Amino acid sequence: MSIVVDESDDPALDLALEEPSIEIRDIKIRKDKWSSDEFEVLDFLGRGKFGEVKRCKEKSTGKYFAAKFILTSTNSERAEVEHEVAIMNKLRHKRLLQLYDAFACRDQMCLILELIHGGELFDRVIDDDFILTERACQVFMRQICEGVDYMHSINILHLDMKPENILCLTKTGNRIKIIDFGLAREYSSRKDLRVLFGTPEFMAPEVISYEPIDCSTDMWSIGVITYVLLSGLSPFMGDNDAETLSNVMKGTFDFDYAEFSNVSEEAKDMIRKLLIKDRRKRLTARQCLESSWLRTDKHKGFSLELSKKRLRRFQIRRRWQKMVNVLIALKRMGVCLSTIPRCSWTSTNIRYQFPNGINTINTRPVELHHDISYLSLNSDIENRKNYPNTEL
Repeated sequence: MSIVVDESDDPALDLALEEPSIEIRDIKIRKDKWSSDEFEVLDFLGRGKFGEVKRCKEKSTGKYFAAKFILTSTNSERAEVEHEVAIMNKLRHKRLLQLYDAFACRDQMCLILELIHGGELFDRVIDDDFILTERACQVFMRQICEGVDYMHSINILHLDMKPENILCLTKTGNRIKIIDFGLAREYSSRKDLRVLFGTPEFMAPEVISYEPIDCSTDMWSIGVITYVLLSGLSPFMGDNDAETLSNVMKGTFDFDYAEFSNVSEEAKDMIRKLLIKDRRKRLTARQCLESSWLRTDKHKGFSLELSKKRLRRFQIRRRWQKMVNVLIALKRMGVCLSTIPRCSWTSTNIRYQFPNGINTINTRPVELHHDISYLSLNSDIENRKNYPNTEL
């Protein structure tokens, strides 16, 4: 059965349905007890550079949550998690992932988080049963802007807005949650803030050039996400990270692709007003919500089906990059990659044998502005016709 957007329904679709209830309270990291004292750890959900996530059940209530276990062997690693907890204590909004509890022991910390069942937004929309229309994209982008607008209203920048950090609440609904606040920062107009991190495809020019940032830095990323969601094309993607970052600094893009043939001028106009190099001229999240494309009184129409072919390719590439990031993190932690099936590592590349092809990732550093070293993730597919659609 195909999943479509019902335009006869409320403009927010199923958004009016009751949100899962999470007790709002100020979370303090507990050192007197460990998570297993109050939560039963269940099945494995995922692994990343930080550690791993498992489903858990609160013993006193029977409610289910996600337990994020983070290795904190150094003071700086512990400080990073403490910072994330402090930020999440301020994020009380239905579009943002909620923190329920936090624990710490000698070399590990555990965050108890709201459990999200639907997976990544982009994985959901490329599903064979989902009919992707511009109307559906409007619904998702409106929610993203609502969450970011709230963050900016309390002077917090996300600074890592990308598709992987937007999840669907359920496997069949249309509600989303923004996640991963590990890089978020508090912002004050009275003090310059500069950062040197992010994902190249979604980084704003001012981050790359190490200039002051503000709320508009997140809005550039939202412009890129909107462009990709509507077309499956990445506006600044190069053959490697250095080329991608160079393309971002040039700031040139267009809509001269067949994938944009069914996309409205209203949508393109919002993207144009977000992907502006001069950050002072970019739309704010509030202005996006009030734009002709996202206004709730303009939700009718835009029902032509959009192609998902490019979006599927985009997701395959992102999965491959995520896997490589995990392998690199394991290597840095001293894990012998030769123990991982079908994986080999040298000083310049990682080779991973999939059932239908071999992927090689070059890992040489790329020198950019201010002597910053960025890891180059060049994917050389030796068997392009059988590029593996792996779930990572």
